[in-house]
Amino acid sequence: MSLLYKKDIEELNKVNAENCISLFVPTHRAGEEVLNHKDVLALKTQVKQVKHKLSKKGLQDLDISKMLVPVEKLIDDSRFWSNQSDGLAIFLTDSFFRKYTLPIYFKEFNAVADSFYLKPLMPMFVGNGTFYLMTLQLETVKLYECTKYSFTEIVIDDLIPKNLQERVGYDYEEKNLQFRTQQGGKGQAIFHGQEGATGKDKKEIKAYFRAINDGLRTILSNEDSPLLIVTQEYLFSIYKEINTYQNLVKQYVKVDFDAIDIFDIHEMAWEKMAPTFDQARKDKIAHFLADQGTGKTAVEIKAILPAAFDGKIETLFCENMADIYGTYKKENGTITLSVSEDNDDSISLMNVAAIQTFLKGGDVYLLDKEDMPNPNSKINALFRY
Repeated sequence: MSLLYKKDIEELNKVNAENCISLFVPTHRAGEEVLNHKDVLALKTQVKQVKHKLSKKGLQDLDISKMLVPVEKLIDDSRFWSNQSDGLAIFLTDSFFRKYTLPIYFKEFNAVADSFYLKPLMPMFVGNGTFYLMTLQLETVKLYECTKYSFTEIVIDDLIPKNLQERVGYDYEEKNLQFRTQQGGKGQAIFHGQEGATGKDKKEIKAYFRAINDGLRTILSNEDSPLLIVTQEYLFSIYKEINTYQNLVKQYVKVDFDAIDIFDIHEMAWEKMAPTFDQARKDKIAHFLADQGTGKTAVEIKAILPAAFDGKIETLFCENMADIYGTYKKENGTITLSVSEDNDDSISLMNVAAIQTFLKGGDVYLLDKEDMPNPNSKINALFRY
């Protein structure tokens, strides 16, 4: 799976050529769709449409074929199709090629213009906020920095005790906790039952957790991202007592560590965190509705596009799978609207507004029509000032 960063959008946006081709198709990680080559067929359909568009622009068949060679190679690469995520984005010119296997769903779409169509990538950068994830066991502790689409382990071995035994002594497991040895050769001890966390046992676990908390302060002292714990119920209740991190999530994730891996844990963690990060979108919509009529909102592309270039837009709401076509002369601010992309020199003005808003530090949301703050317009903007 590819990761997508702001620098990728910056690099893609800098590419200008007579024929910049953008391709988007939904893909599947496994199942009948993969076996029946449904994803391959979806890309073939988009390529066929692109060939038609290029032919209408006057390109010869041989030149079109040469330009699309990298995509044709992908179509024939069975290994590539067996390692997909939820969506595939491809960008190419006669001298440039880049592909992204991404965990977001794309509807089938293609565009041919003098720059790339990047609006469908915007969901990768909103509502996927950063949070910390800590897997807390008596045998081992790991810390990850996560977003909706990624996780990266943070090495904390030099900041915390290796395990409870290292903190309180090797006689602890023999004297104070009932345990069973994990079968299968891993050699891990599995402590279970809330009855194992009373009296001296709880005191020793607290000492261990306090050492973990103190070690994490080195990393988290200046952070405000949420910290989500993956552990057992009785261990979480103990950790809450000693925790000093201000943004510890009040809920925890309970898993069977022997039957699950970090990929599944991350997915379960995001389900827990998603409502928290979606609140930002709801708050921005509320701000838009409250600020209507004050000059801090706009619903006309002729007001929104110049504001996007000026960095004035705090949040842009675009109707998903809708578009506004026309021409824009940045030097004098002239905007001419077109009925479709087929008009000479027409480009997606909504795409340009989305990219410029994002590059200037604003948020861009793609919403269904009924979810737009003002559903009577395809594009809504909330200004910074």
